[in-house]
Amino acid sequence: MLTLLKKEINVFLNSLIGYIAIIVFLLTIGLFMWVLPTESNVLDNGFANIDALFVISPWIFLFLIPAITMRTFADEKKGGTIELLLTRPLTDLQIILAKYLAGVLLVIISLAPTLIYYYTVSILGSPPGNMDTGGMWGSYLGLLFLASAFVAIGVFASAISNDQVTAFILAMFLCFFCYTGFAFISTLDFFGRINNFILSLGINDHYLSMSRGVIDTRDVIYFFSLISIFIIATRTSLESRKW
Repeated sequence: MLTLLKKEINVFLNSLIGYIAIIVFLLTIGLFMWVLPTESNVLDNGFANIDALFVISPWIFLFLIPAITMRTFADEKKGGTIELLLTRPLTDLQIILAKYLAGVLLVIISLAPTLIYYYTVSILGSPPGNMDTGGMWGSYLGLLFLASAFVAIGVFASAISNDQVTAFILAMFLCFFCYTGFAFISTLDFFGRINNFILSLGINDHYLSMSRGVIDTRDVIYFFSLISIFIIATRTSLESRKW
């Protein structure tokens, strides 16, 4: 499994997709935080925080993570190497986890340089260092959980697709629905008393909770459960080829 994980990471880093994803992510965040005249601009709003990073990043990940994960299984199918992969001395779950963890590691690599933004804003604060560090780390953890869930969704979409374009579109739709769809449905009067329950099914509700710097076990369990559901669904998809 470790060998396959290293192979997947090398595939990402030896291709333009991984670097383009990282550069686009950092460039877009940098523009919103430091250049464009928006409410997210750190220099204009007068507050020593990097909240803009945690507001904008989920929307960027909605596009970038499907682009990263679309090739995981769809490319194997198109290239005719999926059968060879499944005959390796690895279980289906180990193969899925190797591809999944490779995607998560790429997300971590893309997030790591954003610590420079934290350091810069901390220095610019009055007095320097006047930032809610605990809240920031909670927000980073929430963003990592959100991205990890998107990766699980993207891997699943790739597993049930026969080409990368279909995998990308399907992953983007599923990520968008899981992120905002339940929140929209919960606003409808039709569901009445269960609106709060429907809201809690969405990623955004739990992400916002963690972004406040409060790590609630219910939020952690939710993300682990969501990730597990899509990994199990991916495994089921692969196993269906043997039926």
